Formats: sequence, structure tokens, C-alpha cells
Amino acid sequence: MDERRASLSTNRETRGLLPSAQLRVFLLSPANINGVRARMIMRDDAGSELAHRLRAEGAPLGDLFSFISGLYFRGKLAYARAFSNAPPGVSGSLVITACGGLMPSDTLVTLEHLRRISAIDVDPRDERYRVPLLHDAQLLSSLVGTDCEIVLLGSIATPKYAEPLVEIFGERLVFPIEFTGRGDMSRGGLMLRCVETGMPLTYVRVLEAARRGRRPPKLTPLTRVRSGL
Repeated sequence: MDERRASLSTNRETRGLLPSAQLRVFLLSPANINGVRARMIMRDDAGSELAHRLRAEGAPLGDLFSFISGLYFRGKLAYARAFSNAPPGVSGSLVITACGGLMPSDTLVTLEHLRRISAIDVDPRDERYRVPLLHDAQLLSSLVGTDCEIVLLGSIATPKYAEPLVEIFGERLVFPIEFTGRGDMSRGGLMLRCVETGMPLTYVRVLEAARRGRRPPKLTPLTRVRSGL
């Protein structure tokens, strides 16, 4: 196994393969490191535990992007961890990066590394983004085989994720139909709700999915049962 193949494996203790269940790996769109929360954790005087880890041994990429992006990425990460069913040794939640290809969400990254993999805008016309992504997608395809679904947890309204990924995965690339018409916050809340209820979303092929749609009704609050004393 070469270095790039090893980079798609997980550092977490993997669950046993679910018998007779659909093999499924999730690809998570990245957080924007140009926002307020990104600047907060990347500044020199940042004092949080996560910021200290970022400057020392490194912090998990998923945790960093969850802090930077908030509800949306936190929902994607929790959902992927709850519903992935990857082949043994392969990470069930891989993060798409701006110029570092695909990276398992539990990858430890330092501040320098974070800046390096996020140094450009996500643009499918930019070879610095496209070439590493296509390379890692091809490796992933060979590792998981033809029977594994690849679920994109990210926007398909623009070509920045869907276009290069369809090139490799074709009909295997799917997308939650419930995302259509929803904003980022609504998607994040929806995925956290799915984790809580144990009910996954419905996937459709990206090749056949509507890229845009009407905004669905707001989510109704979950009914919580309060336990007595």
C-alpha cells in the first residue's frame, strides 16, 4: 500500500462490516477557512484547547472543520460516522480539501498543514484542486470496489464537487435528495436529527438529481420526553 492509499485509511477503530448492508463511504465538502471562526482559531493568541492542539501535535481535521463551519459540518461528520459502512481499513468519512485531495476526517493536521491544504479556492478548473482530488478518488474507487456507494455530503448546485467526482465514480456517486432546496444550516440540523432518530436520508444518483429545487418547509422540533425524578 503506497503513501496515498494509506492516507485514505482510518485512524479510528473501525466497526465491523454490517452483514448484507450496502457498502457506503461519505465524502464531506470542506469548511471555508476564510471565515470569522477560522480566523479565530488560527490567530496567534488563540487560547482554546483545540487551537493549542492545532499548533502542537495536530488536531483532527473533522473537529477543526466542525468548529470552523459550525452546524453544517458538525452534522455532516456525525451523520457520516453514524451511517457509513466502509470496507475494512477504509475511512467511512473522507473530507474533500481545496488542494490536498481526500483526507479521512480523523487525520491529525497542524496549523501549517491546514493552511497548505486550504491555500486555494475550490475550483474544478484549477489543477491544484482537481488533480489531487481525481487521484485520490481513483484510489478510493479501487479500494472499495464497484459495489460501494459514494455519498456526497455537499452541494451539487455548482460543479465544484460533483463534476470531478462523477468523472471517477459515475453512477456510484449519490446525494441526499432531502438536501435539495435547503440551506447549509437546515442541512446540518437535518443530519443531526437523522443521527438522533437512527433514520438515514434517501440517496439519488448525482447524474440524475435535480441540481436546484424549491425550499422545503422548516424542520419541526423533535418531541423530547422528559424523564421524571
